[in-house]
Amino acid sequence: MLWILLGVVALLGVSLLFYMYKQATQENIIEQTLAFPEFPQSFGEIRIFFISDIHRRKISSDFIQKLNNIDLVIIGGDLTEKNVPFQQVSENIEQLKKLGIVFFVWGNNDYEVEYHELDSLLLQHGVKILDNTSYLFESKQGDMLEVVGVDDMVHERDELDVALNNTISESFKILVSHEPEIVEKFTSVEKISLVLSGHTHGGQIRIFDYGPHEKGRLSQLPHTTHLISNGFGTSLVPLRLGAPPETHILTITTRAEA
Repeated sequence: MLWILLGVVALLGVSLLFYMYKQATQENIIEQTLAFPEFPQSFGEIRIFFISDIHRRKISSDFIQKLNNIDLVIIGGDLTEKNVPFQQVSENIEQLKKLGIVFFVWGNNDYEVEYHELDSLLLQHGVKILDNTSYLFESKQGDMLEVVGVDDMVHERDELDVALNNTISESFKILVSHEPEIVEKFTSVEKISLVLSGHTHGGQIRIFDYGPHEKGRLSQLPHTTHLISNGFGTSLVPLRLGAPPETHILTITTRAEA
């Protein structure tokens, strides 16, 4: 009887591990429309593909083909980690470049590799690195949109004030930070409309919906709108439970004020 019970427990354990592995390899795309009264009408709408925490995963061409009419690609940090071949990183970037102009902010795991080599690789691919800097888009009507990025907070390399130093006060601003805690470092004064973050993996493995971090979510804060993504890859083990991987298509448009 004992051997039967142990066999059942072992079978359940293996089944759970298989389920967690399958969940970790999902290619989920969450599509959301975000309307802001301050978004310039002259831009019409922009479609952003946001992907964070790729880590060891490979981005397939089949996955990329599911994505249409993307204007900007934003990598929210942890593009790689220790022992991931640079060739794989290069191939992932090549896939993302098929969608549009690519932006990148540093995550804590990106500094596990030879980061000068990673920096060079990104530049070779034409990726726009936002390390405490910003990138300006201007419409024909003179309206402005800026993508602002800060360096990694875990390694205390973030300098939001430097990143904002050359921005335009009246521009529509999207801030990208690998770590979500960046929202604690500014107020409504900076006029940052949207913040994109990752890092937490949504807890990655949640037991009865409890995990080391909250699930990824879109939140309306008093001073900004904040998206925290569960991320695409995994850390430590290639398993997920209760926090499936996710990428995001964000359609940014104008909302008429009431």
